[in-house]
Amino acid sequence: MKILQGQGAAGGIAVGPVFFLVKKNREIPQRHIDDVQAELARADAARAKAIAQLETLYQEALKTLGEEDAELFQTHQMMLSDLDYTESLTGIITNEKMNAEYAVMKTSETLAGMFENMDDPYLQARSADVRDVSGRLLDVLQGRDPAEVIIRDSAIIAADDLSPSETLGLDRSKIAGFVTREGSVNSHTAIFARNMGIPAVVALGDGLGPDCGGMMAAIDGASGTLYLEPDDAVMARMRGEYENQKQEKAGLAALKGQPNRSIDGRLMELFANAGSLDDIDSALSNDARGIGLFRSESLYLESKDYPSEDRQFEIYKAAAEKMAGRQVIIRTLDIGADKQAGYFKLPPEQNPALGLRAIRICFDRPEIFITQLRALYRASAFGNIAIMFPMIASVWELRQAIGFASQAKEQLAEEGRAFSPDLKLGIMIETPAAAIISDILAREADFFSIGTNDLTQYTLAADRQNSSIGKYADTHHQAVLRLIRLTAENAHKAGIAVGICGELAGDPSLTETFLRMGIDELSVSPPAILPLRKKIRETDLRLAGPPDDGSSFIVQD
Repeated sequence: MKILQGQGAAGGIAVGPVFFLVKKNREIPQRHIDDVQAELARADAARAKAIAQLETLYQEALKTLGEEDAELFQTHQMMLSDLDYTESLTGIITNEKMNAEYAVMKTSETLAGMFENMDDPYLQARSADVRDVSGRLLDVLQGRDPAEVIIRDSAIIAADDLSPSETLGLDRSKIAGFVTREGSVNSHTAIFARNMGIPAVVALGDGLGPDCGGMMAAIDGASGTLYLEPDDAVMARMRGEYENQKQEKAGLAALKGQPNRSIDGRLMELFANAGSLDDIDSALSNDARGIGLFRSESLYLESKDYPSEDRQFEIYKAAAEKMAGRQVIIRTLDIGADKQAGYFKLPPEQNPALGLRAIRICFDRPEIFITQLRALYRASAFGNIAIMFPMIASVWELRQAIGFASQAKEQLAEEGRAFSPDLKLGIMIETPAAAIISDILAREADFFSIGTNDLTQYTLAADRQNSSIGKYADTHHQAVLRLIRLTAENAHKAGIAVGICGELAGDPSLTETFLRMGIDELSVSPPAILPLRKKIRETDLRLAGPPDDGSSFIVQD
């Protein structure tokens, strides 16, 4: 028996023979061309054919995966028509007088590299989209047709990695699970697997290869473990875990519609984090009671220029309407540091996490801020929207942000546009400074949401982009937990709600601690909602539990 450890991408147990998909190496010719116009026409014709193929995939995905996942193939069509992509192709062919295949390869490397260097795991995983559409375009240019893959029933599909179109092209009824040598938990293969209910493990490394083909295998999608040629003891354990997971899944589904209330009666609402309208669909299917963090920067990062007021308004309006009266907290532009959009032309910085980012950019470029605030206020007429300002560290910053919001309201009122006069304005508590003066900030903010990712980074002086110092970025550190407790206490003294929207919100080992602190709401990824609901409903705060700051003692002020 051989055991490989990777990352669990989609929970569940699967057993079956390994079917390894071996991709043929694609040779990219590099040649000088004399007829630039003819080569440009050739590239355009190939793009048109690739877009038509993607439309066919979209229609197939609608039937097999549903609208949410099918929209990916519409996004791929737009990528092939995006100005950044097409201008890069045209520029290489025209200026360097190189063939279209070479131009596609260079464009793919450049754009995929940009996504890989972003901090947001979701955006990092989009580098695979660039490579997928570029590979399709190269296949068209080189006259390759997608080969049909014939697999045995109940097979575990293995590969170096799988593109979205490759995943969709497989016969779902014959797949027991997915395992890949590379990839991430945010790849589309992982997302598709979760949505299809198929166990998946990614990032298994070099131990997984073509020589594994035909072997009997068992995978644990929760722990990220692959067993090759498992022995009888492992098989018996897997069968037991499979039956347990079936019962647990049925139990979680039964929790839909139930309150997030502990045995002793403490209520802590569960909201969802979202970066797109698709995420809101997932939030609703997992019974989220609201959106605790809508990342508006996704709209900026996916655009080639500053999104217009009307474009933003349509997105925010759609989010509010989808939630149908449930609260949608939209964070204003949080860009800079690891999240870069070229058209912002931000200056390079030695310490970008401590530099011009988030609310500081908004103050520095008020025209961008006012445009977004106008769009948010206009959308508030169509649902329960709240605005949240990121990276607030001082009272004057909060007052200045509120001042800009007032300007936006005044402009809309003068124009006779509809908006909600009762829209709440809250802030993220992401810096130790904000937590320490949270008693003062609570007098002027309508609510708090604690961003534990940055709060941990700034409290412990541990750059979360630097994997070599990961052991120093202890999210359970007493200092971090005490700042959370202090913020919660000050919020409640002022009569405002406090939530958590960072990674710690989804950590079930801290759910009881947060209940004891009196946290009003946790905002997490949609799949984490029902397991956390189960955890809350099984907790009884009348019993002895962990100290509410995670330590063995509490320092009295």
